[in-house]
Amino acid sequence: MRRIAAIVEGHGEVAAVPVLLRRIAAEAGVLVATPRPIRLPRGRMLIEKELYHAIGLAAGQAGDEGAVIILLDANSDCPATLGPLLGQRARAARPDRPIRVVLAKVEYEAWFLAAAASLAGYRGIRADFSPPADPETVRDAKGLLSAQMPLGVSYKPAKHQAALSAIFDLNAARSAPSFDKFWRDVSALLNDPASP
Repeated sequence: MRRIAAIVEGHGEVAAVPVLLRRIAAEAGVLVATPRPIRLPRGRMLIEKELYHAIGLAAGQAGDEGAVIILLDANSDCPATLGPLLGQRARAARPDRPIRVVLAKVEYEAWFLAAAASLAGYRGIRADFSPPADPETVRDAKGLLSAQMPLGVSYKPAKHQAALSAIFDLNAARSAPSFDKFWRDVSALLNDPASP
């Protein structure tokens, strides 16, 4: 059984990322253990000392043969710039561990938008919900999800993120390049955990 520890920025991801890791592992036919993710708010994640500490904790969770994945929202940062910088810091902190860094562009919820048709009619989302032309350019994916819910109900990551992560179409979400990167990185950690 593979073991992947995660470092995430939000409360919603603490519950959602293990669900997502298990779903991708099931698609690959691999069993995975997913300890409770370490939550490190984005501002602290960008501080080298704070990231090093979190990576040490995650490496302990993963065990000697495990791996670490770091996931945060890109927000207005360029994933192709910030991702490699954080990856470099992560590998410097624990060169003995396979570690991957993924930035969801612009936010995790853009992955739901990419797979919108698979969420239509679930968890209060309108039955006619369809993906926007380019989900990863939407600046307020949470707001767009809220607009698809009944009047007076709004999307809340801590309440909805894990539930939607359990049902959205993974293959449709791969049309979002940042989710495709997450998929490929998790697959690499599942299939070749020994390569840092």
